[in-house]
Amino acid sequence: MIDDIYNKDVLQLAANIGGLDAIENPDATAAQRSPLCGSSIEISITTKDGIITGYSQSIKACALGQASASVMANAAIGKSKIDIETAREQVKAMLTKDALPPHGDWADLAALSPAKAAKPRHGAILLPFDVVLKALAEI
Repeated sequence: MIDDIYNKDVLQLAANIGGLDAIENPDATAAQRSPLCGSSIEISITTKDGIITGYSQSIKACALGQASASVMANAAIGKSKIDIETAREQVKAMLTKDALPPHGDWADLAALSPAKAAKPRHGAILLPFDVVLKALAEI
């Protein structure tokens, strides 16, 4: 089971996290720690007319959280609050139900679908979404 959860696609995503360079003059910065697994992330964003135009992150998490943050860093630019909420709900449904993984810019999150059985790790996977939504709420 552990090999399925921490599969090569998850490890590759985790190893190639983007968005690590700080952005100047962010419109909002938010941070959160998952109490269950200890993963933490801080995200800064810039926006224009409700659309994310700049994204940076600092993350300390397991490979699953890192993989999710990697996808977020690649997909966040050009997204609205509704886009982020929709993707989050699709990921949650993928992890808690028999729903299909998200598609489009979020398609790489399919690599995390074996983590359905690892309920304590769901928080780490959803953390980047939660923190981006927290940052958007500050604007």
